[in-house]
Amino acid sequence: MRTRPLKVALLGCGVVGSEVARIMTTHADDLAARIGAPVELAGVAVRRPSKVREGIDPALITTDATALVKRGDIDVVIEVIGGIEPARTLITTAFEHGASVVSANKALLAEDGAALHAAAEQHGRDLYYEAAVAGAIPLVRPLRESLAGDKVNRVLGIVNGTTNFILDKMDTSGAGYSEALDEATALGYAEADPTADVEGFDAAAKAAILAGIAFHTRVRIGDVYREGITEVTAADIASARRMGCTVKLLAICERAADGRSVTARVHPAMIPLSHPLASVREAYNAVFVEAEAAGQLMFYGPGAGGSPTASAVLGDLVAVCRNKLNEATGPGESAYTRLPVSPMGDVVTRYHISLDVADKPGVLAQVATVFAEKGVSIDTVRQQGKGGEASLVVVTHRASDAALSATVGALRQLDTVRGVASIMRVEGE
Repeated sequence: MRTRPLKVALLGCGVVGSEVARIMTTHADDLAARIGAPVELAGVAVRRPSKVREGIDPALITTDATALVKRGDIDVVIEVIGGIEPARTLITTAFEHGASVVSANKALLAEDGAALHAAAEQHGRDLYYEAAVAGAIPLVRPLRESLAGDKVNRVLGIVNGTTNFILDKMDTSGAGYSEALDEATALGYAEADPTADVEGFDAAAKAAILAGIAFHTRVRIGDVYREGITEVTAADIASARRMGCTVKLLAICERAADGRSVTARVHPAMIPLSHPLASVREAYNAVFVEAEAAGQLMFYGPGAGGSPTASAVLGDLVAVCRNKLNEATGPGESAYTRLPVSPMGDVVTRYHISLDVADKPGVLAQVATVFAEKGVSIDTVRQQGKGGEASLVVVTHRASDAALSATVGALRQLDTVRGVASIMRVEGE
């Protein structure tokens, strides 16, 4: 074993960073044995140096992150500060000064991953980011390495624990959205500003990263269709139950049947209770990967939190340090297919549509005629209520998003349709 330690700079010491520092200290001997050399925490960049951080030598604390990554003796930089800047500049500066990088920054990777990979390759350094997608769940490395010889056709999963907790509580307890969000906040699953989670931005960033790795093409967060869960109602949950389904916020990345394009989308969807994703409860994550040779693979576990995310960070740290000792680098960006990302209008799936209608003869015939004229086949129709609260619930066969949008537009023009109460996709069948 090499006795000279590999030096690590830690950018950020919040929930995840403090846990990374703790494990590096308490498991130092095990990490050294697995790597082949000791690792030393050489500096910790923070915004509030006066805050007490148990187990961390105050002499390591600095507010000058730029000076830390420029030191020249740093072997690995761990970035857990999040956001676009200054993280992007700090990471590229680290490459320029000889350090490899381990990051948990999904927003930056989804926005500018190609440029970061190019900078890492230019300077002969590693960029690892297992923690950016699904916390402790090994997902990036299986896609980049274990399935490198296979052809991945679809990635489908729950990649945001906050929204899964909210939807699970709405389903199991009958709570409304606001009530379930309050509970998630009280338990620490939701941030004070939950927008990134509940509006689907967090899941969309993860979908972009997964699609890029799975399909060997470049997918940015702007390419990902996104809907959040704020419009999901108790009535939607009840309708799903009547269909033998539950509602989940899904990230879905697919290769087109002809292999010439890909799609990436995040939105609420009804999935059958028989599907394994339906049983993913509370703040857990689960992802299905469908590959030609391997078939269906499922990855399940805690997708967020200090300890789970730190586990993924440290797994990357071990791999990067081993590469450093062997004077090698791991897998970089693979974007050779250059597949375009198709718009949401091209996506084909099933739909559940709830219409508020007048309670009089001929309404069903009018509605069915509109669906037929727009080329959308109806699977089932259910009428509910009477008088002023009458509604029709239509479940379609598979149709494109563009065709469904045209259908809904035409339905709104009918004098017998008072409004479209909800539209939700049906997946997993």
